[in-house]
Amino acid sequence: MESKEEFSRTLGPWLLWGLGVGYVISGMYFGWNLGLPVGGTLGLGIATLLIILLYVCFSFSYTELACMIPKAGGAFDYGREALGNAWAYLVGTAQLIEFLFAPPAIAAAIGAYFSLFLPGIDPIWIAIVAYLLFTILNIIGVKFAASFEFGITILAVFELLLFSGLTLPSFSWEKFSSNPLPNGWTGALSSLPFAVWFFLAIEGVANVAEETKDPQKNILIGFGSALGTLVALCGMVFFSSIGVGGWEMIVYPEPGAAASDYPLPLALRKLYGESGWAFHLLITIGLFGLIASFHGIILAGGRASFEFGRANFLPKFFGKIHPRFKTPANALMANTIFGIAALCTGKTSELITLSAFGALLLYFCSMISFFVLRKKQPDRERPFMVPGGKILPSIALVLSAIVLSVSAWQHPILFGIFVLILGSGLVWARSAIFAK
Repeated sequence: MESKEEFSRTLGPWLLWGLGVGYVISGMYFGWNLGLPVGGTLGLGIATLLIILLYVCFSFSYTELACMIPKAGGAFDYGREALGNAWAYLVGTAQLIEFLFAPPAIAAAIGAYFSLFLPGIDPIWIAIVAYLLFTILNIIGVKFAASFEFGITILAVFELLLFSGLTLPSFSWEKFSSNPLPNGWTGALSSLPFAVWFFLAIEGVANVAEETKDPQKNILIGFGSALGTLVALCGMVFFSSIGVGGWEMIVYPEPGAAASDYPLPLALRKLYGESGWAFHLLITIGLFGLIASFHGIILAGGRASFEFGRANFLPKFFGKIHPRFKTPANALMANTIFGIAALCTGKTSELITLSAFGALLLYFCSMISFFVLRKKQPDRERPFMVPGGKILPSIALVLSAIVLSVSAWQHPILFGIFVLILGSGLVWARSAIFAK
């Protein structure tokens, strides 16, 4: 039996836009460039177009579910109504994996960016401090947290526009198209998880449905406006950063060096040098983009863990709302402990891939839930219905299955770890799964 813990409804459409863009915008600043050594410009470019199609079709379809069932668990709740507890466990665990492994990858990038100003401090300590600070911010209150998210998201969007304005005049098609497919089409397939990183976590808008004013209306506005903004930013960043000096230049700080977590400053360094005002401005403001996603996904992940606890799929400790702040404080703190442990592994690329596996499984399972609910509950009120009938959800279903299968084939060891993590939750969830 679920608890009656309740949130306060304080979020409007502008704050939802800020959350939707903020969840994702760090993907423009780093992570995607790690797909260039395997896919090259052409391989990652084609992978990104495929992923954009997936996200457009998925987001509209997911919005129908979110408006119909505005609950904090998002995909977990949709799956539970569609096919029961076992399916809900699968979908909800995929969502947790996405929201638990993305923040430590972003935290690593925050540490890398800050270390350019503080070279004497280990980046991992900077990342841990960021984890603790933003967890506290999320505990204090959702409206305050969302307002903060909105402000830094505005700055992050402005900064990406500024970056494109500074680099596009120096765009070179010759450099952009250099070494376009370094590992053939197999490499292009391997770059798919990194293309997912451009848009990963936008579905987190649905996880604040219980804290949204008039969710049946405002969730649609939040999803749609956020996705349009992100597609435009993705195109600008991809062309403007690679076109300055080729993809190798924004992956490797020096010949033979490890792949970087700060591709955009590397592009500006090529044009203005490390002493230029533009280089320092980008690093300074660029942190806002990383912080926006880091903070936003912590917020969404707390709601996902909370819903698991409220439904007894995790210990009841997770399903408690702080009596004063009306936020899932216990879930947020537990997620942070896990995230810091993952951060300490130092495996940014692997964390991104695991998070992408979780997202892709979530998308596939959510589309199954979509079709089941359409069949089981045809007369249920749907404040928003995806345009085109079943075309968009069908495309999202097929593409998510293809991309997940290809990604598993290209990264078999990590996929095996992903499957083990999926199964490990059964220790806590088995009684809830088989409850009548």
